Amino acid sequence: MTIRLGIPSKGRLMDKTFGWFADRGLEMRRTGSEREYAAEVDGAEVELMLLSAGEIPRELAAGRIHLGVTGSDLVQERIPAWDQTVEIVAPMGFGHADLVIAVPKCWVDVTSLDDLDAVAAAFRARHGFRLRIATKYHRLVRDFLRGAGVADYQLVDSQGATEGTVAHGNAEAIADITSTGETLRANHLKVLDDGLIHRSEATLFRARGAVWGTAERAALADLVARIGAV
Repeated sequence: MTIRLGIPSKGRLMDKTFGWFADRGLEMRRTGSEREYAAEVDGAEVELMLLSAGEIPRELAAGRIHLGVTGSDLVQERIPAWDQTVEIVAPMGFGHADLVIAVPKCWVDVTSLDDLDAVAAAFRARHGFRLRIATKYHRLVRDFLRGAGVADYQLVDSQGATEGTVAHGNAEAIADITSTGETLRANHLKVLDDGLIHRSEATLFRARGAVWGTAERAALADLVARIGAV
């Protein structure tokens, strides 16, 4: 019995995942056309599953794959009690991005979460509804703001260009992933000094709820030894 490994199905994440394993002696390649979503790996008891990065947390949580490569932000956002459902096998050192809280640059007196809390309370008193924060990371943002004591806000779902929601009048602030900050600056937004929610990177995860019989555990031990993971 082989173990099933879900990896991103296209783009830079797939290429970097292939490169990461190749650097550790495991050659992966696509087979057939790009539309077939098929791939193989040499010299290991591993079945490759090409999935979107967003599908991999779902498949890990369901135990339909044994291992998966995806962003740590997606796992923590999409899997409740994620650390009880999956285990980190190895951070992979690429796909870095920060999930941050950002507000308009023109809010010159708002530089911290305490400032945001005060502005949110004043906003509700003035407008009769809560300050809107656009995001696609509802769980992570809600937990972070609860821990910081920020209360008078509402999350607005944004699955598109979140950075543009403030300019379009759909939100007063945002919480989104950024790598360089250039898109935030282009949209006249600034990150709060203490507004870092999560530092994400591509990570190899193990599904605790997958079938882990003797053969699967042996295949995992061999893979872990070959990639040098602890």
